[in-house]
Amino acid sequence: MPATRICVLCLVDGKQDKKRDGLAEGGTVASSAAVLEKPRCRVGTTLGLVEEAETGPNQTGPTDGRAGLEEEGKHASFRYPQGSCLEQNNHRIWLPKLGWVRYRNSREALGAVKNVTVRLAGGRWLVSIQAECEVEVPVHRSTTAVGIDMGVVRLATLSDGTFYGPRNSFRQHQAGLRKAQQSMGRKKIMKFSQNRKRAKARLACLHIRIANARRDHLHKASTAISKSHAMVCVEDLRVSNLSSSAAGSRQSPGSKVRAKSGLNRSILDQGGAELRRQLEYKPAWNGGRLIAVPAINTSRTCPACGCTGQGNRKTQAGFCCVECGYEAKADLVAAINLGRAGLARIACEVNDGVSRQQQEPTSVAA
Repeated sequence: MPATRICVLCLVDGKQDKKRDGLAEGGTVASSAAVLEKPRCRVGTTLGLVEEAETGPNQTGPTDGRAGLEEEGKHASFRYPQGSCLEQNNHRIWLPKLGWVRYRNSREALGAVKNVTVRLAGGRWLVSIQAECEVEVPVHRSTTAVGIDMGVVRLATLSDGTFYGPRNSFRQHQAGLRKAQQSMGRKKIMKFSQNRKRAKARLACLHIRIANARRDHLHKASTAISKSHAMVCVEDLRVSNLSSSAAGSRQSPGSKVRAKSGLNRSILDQGGAELRRQLEYKPAWNGGRLIAVPAINTSRTCPACGCTGQGNRKTQAGFCCVECGYEAKADLVAAINLGRAGLARIACEVNDGVSRQQQEPTSVAA
């Protein structure tokens, strides 16, 4: 059946990093993205024409044709729905009004080209090519099921004992971010200040580097998990609720605000929501399935005897059952319970489906 995959790759410091990966409704997709090598001036001119056309003569906007300080770079992308031509062997692409443009091929584009999107990110012009091709329904090569517990000390702990460590890209570049932000704050706050523009560009590049490093680590972990297990069970949690502020209000101020702020920073640095998003479509590409399980008492229930109680978690990292004495790490216990809960949910769905098929229709008396 025809399918469409949207995958954007970019070059960061000479290395390829997966930028974004998504799955359209109806199947899988094949696409390609690359980095433009040449005409930055011509592409920038076209982008300026597009922004000027969107503003229009009757709409409010800068009268000198230059974007304001707050809106600059907000819409640094444009799309060609048709008229483009791709030559992958020669590493060049035809863009209307620009002509042939050389690019660095990140991956092969399979199928017919549907549209081309050009955007600016971190001082680099990227071209994303969306293609459509016929694919078969995938069948997973494995039959195992695994539960995953996400945390801060460990990014993900699997029920089979495997774990993936954190990347902590924000913590690694936190000192550099502080210096870049201070440098930008010392520049004059006025429109079209070249010093401020350069400081802003350095800060943006640093943020992009942090995001790319985190996303690359998450893609490697989610790809390994989705290829190794046919069923993946995760906690049904909202990262936004976990990382909410503890400041409170003036009437009822919160407590331990500084400690909670550091914990929120560590939670967001792991990218748990992005890992959950990637696990929603990657198992489906390989013929697997993702199951979200409620996280109630998953780390307080003993996997050996089933005893549930707050006394089983005397420490944050350790688990010791008060009934049978079973000891293990708390994240491993939670992953085991999540895997069992996911299997139980699948069993309930199968039993409900069988009971509906076996139920005979009842006749209504006239």
